[in-house]
Parts: sequence; structure tokens; C-alpha cells
Amino acid sequence: MTSRVATVAFQGIEAVAVDVQAQFVSGQVVFNVVGLGDKAVAESRERVRAALHAIGLALPGKRIVVNLSPADLPKEGSHFDLPIALALLSALGIIPPDFLSRYVVMGELALDGAILGVSGALPAAIAANAKDMGLICPKVSGAEAAWAGEDIDILAPENLIQLINHVKGTQVLSRPRPGLAPEAEALPDLKDIKGQEAGKRALEVAAAGGHHFLMVGPPGAGKSMLAQRLPSILPPMDPREMLDVSMVASLAGELSGGHLSRRRPFRAPHHSASMPALVGGGLRAKPGEMALAHHGVLFLDELPEFQPRVLESLRQPMESGEAVVARVNYHVTYPARFQLIAAMNPCKCGMAGAPGHVCRSGPRCASDYQSRISGPLLDRMDIQIELPAVKASDLTLPPPKESSLDVAARVLAARQIQLKRFIALGKPTLRTNAQADGAMLEAIATPEASGQKLLREAADAMNLSARGYHRVLRVARTLADLDGRAEVARLHIAEALSYRQRLAAFQTAA
Repeated sequence: MTSRVATVAFQGIEAVAVDVQAQFVSGQVVFNVVGLGDKAVAESRERVRAALHAIGLALPGKRIVVNLSPADLPKEGSHFDLPIALALLSALGIIPPDFLSRYVVMGELALDGAILGVSGALPAAIAANAKDMGLICPKVSGAEAAWAGEDIDILAPENLIQLINHVKGTQVLSRPRPGLAPEAEALPDLKDIKGQEAGKRALEVAAAGGHHFLMVGPPGAGKSMLAQRLPSILPPMDPREMLDVSMVASLAGELSGGHLSRRRPFRAPHHSASMPALVGGGLRAKPGEMALAHHGVLFLDELPEFQPRVLESLRQPMESGEAVVARVNYHVTYPARFQLIAAMNPCKCGMAGAPGHVCRSGPRCASDYQSRISGPLLDRMDIQIELPAVKASDLTLPPPKESSLDVAARVLAARQIQLKRFIALGKPTLRTNAQADGAMLEAIATPEASGQKLLREAADAMNLSARGYHRVLRVARTLADLDGRAEVARLHIAEALSYRQRLAAFQTAA
């Protein structure tokens, strides 16, 4: 007799169905797990054997074969322990097959029979719910799995004994409740920044339209402070965005206690990060920083210090909203609709362009440093501004009256305008102006006559590329939304162009 248990393998955020088949046959006493599993899957036989022994069960002296079907699909991770154990318990007649046929199963087993937490409970629960099946998962993963829907049947036992007792009716496992992460400490406030009014205005525009944003300025100008305060003015995520973000975090094992948060991700990798760390990959094709910043912010400080290959890997995800990990034996796609915020010094010593300062290496100090940023990557930055050094006298000024709460209200109003507009145009998947393509921009951001004339003249004078032209329109549309205007005016085009001018520091380097 062959017993079967349903489980999943992960390809990106997609949970692919896997059929665990167990069979006892006559022959040499051996325990084989076949089906293209990795080392963690191969080692599961020892964990399963020890866990069953811990609850007073011994495997019969027969040949045990466990097959993970489809056999040509790579299986990775320790979450196959529990489905293998339950398939064996079903073959032994301890758990009825008709009970297991209603559930997708995942979980790692400890040697004492405890069921340990695993990554990917949320996407597994969503896949199970789509098939009208329930989910059996570890207790620590129950809270995140419960977000898959109120109608899905979820069992989240602490150990094998609890699960067996539930099947026999001597114990009832209650359904776990979805958990929201408690509000963390207050985010840094824009009131902390004195001066840099132009920088704060540009940050507000970037937040309202989801635009990529580059800041160039000397050390201590407040670039990092501005970037760290961006989350405080971004609107909270809606339920759909929460699920999208949490599915990626679940696969990466970064859901604290299985609780979801409405706060947008803010990822700030160090400039020594490798390409797999940023894009994703590694032995098990884990999500990288791009995917973990989905629907949130990816902050790259000291931009030229990143490896050139790492920086160039940003270009395709910035356009498509997807991070693709391609290897010989697998091809994985993660969602990566992030907002890139970058900061850099104008030169290696950091003071190029400052009044009275002369770089030790002359003009080459700036040109060599800035040449690490390619033109195509720079062209993808919607907003590019220079931040001047903060004077000591600025620090003695009283705190600004406007807080992050005030700016966040304007950002939220602008985002709601964009969302309603896209829904009316039959594009409910678009949420910000930064996601609108050229055809969409012609419908929503055609400027008035004087603005069109200014844009045409500026495009020729500034030698804007087609991408740069469209990015000016995107920013101008956001500026009009912040003003509550249906039409893009000349004033909005002028301000948007000011964010696309070639930075003075780059002019010096040329």
C-alpha cells in the first residue's frame, strides 16, 4: 500500500504542489528518500526516524521508500520532514488517509517529536486555500498562515503527539489567529532636519509618486537623515500589499513571530553587498534585498562604493518591478517593485564643488569617482538633487514647524488621487505615477500648451533621452497631484525639469 501526503516546493514566491508517497516493501532494511531532494531533504530520514521513536513508534524492519513527486522538480529545505512522517504514519495505519487528503503539510521535526518553524508558511497556505485544502504547519507559523483567509482550515500543533491526538479526537487544536506586528518605536521625524528645505521638498515629491531619488552632497549634508525619514511620510500598506510583502518575507524567514506589519519595508544594505545579496540567489535561491524591499524603500548609501556589477543589476528591476535569478538548473522570479533612494558624495574626498576647496587629485578626483555610476543607471533616477553643506548657523535655528505627519497627509492625498485615476482607466494594478508607462503618461500627464512648449525646448537643450522625457512627465504629474490639479501646468513641468538637470558636480567631472 502506498500512502500519500500533499506538500509544496517553492519556486520564487510560487508554491508548487509536491506529492509525498511512502511505501513499505519486503527486502533489505533501508530508508530511502528519492525525488531530487537537497541535503536537508536527504537528512530528513534521520530526523523522522528519531521523532517517531521519541513518541514510542518504531519503523518496521522493511525497505522504506519515500518518493517526492514530481521527481524532476528540485526540492529544498527541511519542511518536508512532517509530510514524510505523516505519510509513514498513514502507511502504518495510525492516521487515516482520508484525513490527510484534505491538507497540505509542511514542518521540520526535532529529534524529540516537536514540530519546528519553517519558512514559506504564508505562500503555502495561500496555495492550499486555492485548492480548497487546509494546512498543517508548525505552531510558530500558524499566525502567518492564518492570513491566507478566514475559511481555510489550519492545524498548527507543537508536536506529533498533539496532531495524532487531534486526529483521534482526544484533543482539539484551535485555529490560529492572524497576527499584526505591534507598532514599533516611532520613526525618525522630518522635524529633526534643520535647513535642506529643497531636499525635504524633493523627498515629499518622491514619496508621493514612488519616484527613484538620488542625493549628491558633501559629508554631513543630511543625505542619510533624509532617506531614513522617508518611511515616516509613506502611506501604510493596504491588505493586498501586506500579503505581497509578507510572502517574500516568509520565504526569507524574516516574519517575526508570524506577524504581519503595515509599515513599508526599508532595506539599507551595506556597500559591500554582493550581487546575490541584492538580487537574490545562493544555494536555495533566497530573495535578495530588492525583493525584500518590495512595495517599500531600497536605500543605497555611498552609491559609488558598490561594485559596478551590483549597481548594473538594479537597472532591469527598476523598470520591470521583478528580480530574476537565472541559473543552469533553475529560473526564479521575485517581485521587486521597490523605490530606490541613493546617496553619494561628489568625489572621493567628498568636497568637490565646495567654495574654496580644491581636491588633492584635481578634477579627476570627481570624474573618477562619479564614473562608477553608469549613464543608464543615472537616467533611471527620476529625481536628482544636490544638497549643500549644512552651516553651523543652521543648527541654531528652531525646529521646523512641519512634521512628518503633516507631509504624510499630503503624500497620502496624492497617492489616493493616483489610485482612483488608475482604477478609472482600468489599471487597478498601478498605484503610483512612477509605474505608468509611456502610453499611460500620454493619457494622464499631457501638459497644457505652455508647459508642452517648455518641455519640448528643455528636452532639446538638456539632450533628454526618451526615458528622461517620460520621467519628467511622471514627476510633473506627481507635482500636479500634490497641488490637487487635474492638469499638468507649466509650473509643474519647470519644477520637474529642475530635478532632471545634470548635476553641477557631474558637469565638473565631464
